[in-house]
Amino acid sequence: MRRFLTDRARRAVAASLRGATRPAAPSPAPAAALSRPSPSAPSAMAAYMARAMSTSAAGTPPVSLDTINPKVLEFKYAVRGEIVTHAQNLEQELHKNPESLPFDEILYCNIGNPHSLGQQPVTFFREVLSLCDHPALLDKSETHALYSSDAIERAWQILEKIPGRATGAYSHSQGVKGLRDEIAAGIAARDGFHASGDNIFLTDGASPAVHMMMQLLIRSEKDGILCPLPQYPLYSASIALHGGSFVPYFLDEETGWGLEVDELKKQVDEARSKGITVRALVVINPGNPTGQVLAEENQKKIVEFCKNEGLVLLADEVYQENIYVEDKQFHSFKKIARSMGYTDDDLPLVSFQSVSKGYYGECGKRGGYMEVTGFNADVREQIYKVASVNLCSNISGQILSSLIMNPPKVSISCMELFQSGIVMAPI
Repeated sequence: MRRFLTDRARRAVAASLRGATRPAAPSPAPAAALSRPSPSAPSAMAAYMARAMSTSAAGTPPVSLDTINPKVLEFKYAVRGEIVTHAQNLEQELHKNPESLPFDEILYCNIGNPHSLGQQPVTFFREVLSLCDHPALLDKSETHALYSSDAIERAWQILEKIPGRATGAYSHSQGVKGLRDEIAAGIAARDGFHASGDNIFLTDGASPAVHMMMQLLIRSEKDGILCPLPQYPLYSASIALHGGSFVPYFLDEETGWGLEVDELKKQVDEARSKGITVRALVVINPGNPTGQVLAEENQKKIVEFCKNEGLVLLADEVYQENIYVEDKQFHSFKKIARSMGYTDDDLPLVSFQSVSKGYYGECGKRGGYMEVTGFNADVREQIYKVASVNLCSNISGQILSSLIMNPPKVSISCMELFQSGIVMAPI
């Protein structure tokens, strides 16, 4: 890069020198003009050009709050906002002067981050990850004394799916094909309906997948996205950042934070009366921050509503493993739609999953995916184009995403160790 810039500067100076040799009509110089050096002094000419450039920018910072993208100023992301900044300042004060405050530790509960609060990782997952990242261990006899045989076997299986067994290389922009197929098999086993690895887009957590869909759907402030209140602020932030309109619908606290279709219809009609085209409905199930789990009948009404209103259904399902009430059960929206007889031709549906939640809580590994169904080939091509801008998601996150959708089976000898890891590390 330095060589490129140097060559470019030399060419600019040479061009200026050539231009200086051509005769030009004399004109009076402005009072504040820089004194132009003789063409016979290239170094002086370069210095002259540098002074001219710095003079033109003098007094005005190249970037200020007045000149950055106004959408960046507009959006807010409270979970990483002022309260957290204040807590970080207090933490720095504690490090400098431990006796300065009436407490000696700050626990950050602004965002789900279980490992930071002491939860231990699931042993099986970490064993497989470490073996995949350092395959040479698989050829050492000592490894069998340190790792479970099932983790070793799974690591071999995963490495066979990765081209060149290279976890440090870029993958396909949707993610490693073999890992996507593993995830699709896990989805099919969970739902009882076919899933394809071609519909899986592996991402660095679920958040980039949400941003990708907002980029795809929002054309201007006249496009709106229906989102729940209370909500996880990723949605309001990403809608604002991409220039759309946030269309809220309100969950009913009196009915356990229920989602009423009448409320959805009311908000859609009101938005349309303002000239807003509602493009999609976001449903967070299980809920964040409310924790509700939607009943099947309620989900069927939501699917029917999206079908009738021509909306894309964006299903945030990252908390599907975090259900602690015996009479509640998670059902994916894709399962519900397929059970109603709807196919890819009937309903555009995007489901989000993440390794950051559930019993695993691997937030820092940044793994996740979206399953995209119901879009035609032309639109799918554009989704892929957006995904390809980031080249690919990180490979460790891809591996972990495949592991959470295909954990050890009961018949495998390491299941006891796997389950003990969960019991020892509840969320």
